[in-house]
Amino acid sequence: MLPTRELIDSLSVHAALDTETLASVVDALSDCEEVVTACAAGMLGERDLDRMRSSVLHDLDCGDVVVATRRMLTRATGDDSALIAAQLEVCLMACLRSHDSCIRTAAAHEHCRLCAAATERAAEACRRALQALRG
Repeated sequence: MLPTRELIDSLSVHAALDTETLASVVDALSDCEEVVTACAAGMLGERDLDRMRSSVLHDLDCGDVVVATRRMLTRATGDDSALIAAQLEVCLMACLRSHDSCIRTAAAHEHCRLCAAATERAAEACRRALQALRG
């Protein structure tokens, strides 16, 4: 797989974010999508599924929002910074919601611990990107 920064550097469009910030957030979101999807699947196999039902939904929502955000950022168009900022805000909210759900069961379920860590990294990457956009 091509490193994200190399891929972004190859584009002729000008991104609203600098290459380093953009590559960092895209990588964090990619990792997050993989982990929240696996965590949701892991929770579906747990005995206490009824208690974890909302966490499964939060993970699935997060995964969908993260994918949409990553795809928008990967297109790297500079003329959509208001839309990108709005999408990053939604992504931050979805990551925090998933994180808050999984952190409660992280001690009992390894997939939730991994998910809480990945969503925390993705949320922080969204915060950094938002700061960079807002200057």
